[in-house]
Amino acid sequence: MKKILVCLAAGTAMAAAAPAFAQDTAPVDPFSSFHVEALGGYDVTKAGSSVDDDVNEDNDQSIDGFTYGVGAGYDFRAGNFVVGPEAEVTWSTAKTKFNDGDFEGFGLGNVKTNRDLYVGARVGYVLSPKTMIYAKGGYTNAKFDVNSTFGTVETNRDIDADGWRIGAGVEQAITNNVFAKVEYRYSNYSKGELDYTGDAPDGRRFDLDLDRHQVMAGVGVRF
Repeated sequence: MKKILVCLAAGTAMAAAAPAFAQDTAPVDPFSSFHVEALGGYDVTKAGSSVDDDVNEDNDQSIDGFTYGVGAGYDFRAGNFVVGPEAEVTWSTAKTKFNDGDFEGFGLGNVKTNRDLYVGARVGYVLSPKTMIYAKGGYTNAKFDVNSTFGTVETNRDIDADGWRIGAGVEQAITNNVFAKVEYRYSNYSKGELDYTGDAPDGRRFDLDLDRHQVMAGVGVRF
């Protein structure tokens, strides 16, 4: 009888523990929690409507290239709605070039795109168990390397540009922990300052008008 009672007690304990164990090992919600991601896509920066660097109508006044970087964020889910902060650091291969004898300087000179920082938030809506659409917005700070030559003297300086970003995209859960996404975002830089190399002091802030368009894809992991 004692053996039977011991077996019944053990079975009851295992049955009670099973739901708790299943809950502890449940998969992560595909649209909530902390995540990190690798990013890559197409990047083009253009002079805004208030900038005209020459009289040649064929000059598109733009630089384009491949953009790449990393991002992180945290999503909070309430029903089908998702909201959370996010941040990125990216770089780009875009730089000025000569096109059929016409220099594409978009009002700044000989320029190469440097790093881009972004801090913002996004709001999403879950369409299906594995698909979410979202909109995003926030602050962006980009640097552009500017090189100039006067005779035998070469001057290197950076333009530190401040602006805002908006965008929209779709995220697809591959598993409960792995996801892929694609998005379009637009950035506008309206203020900048010159950061000189060496011991020279930074310049005063001035007005800019730069438009940046990007189509970005990403692959990430949730924890």
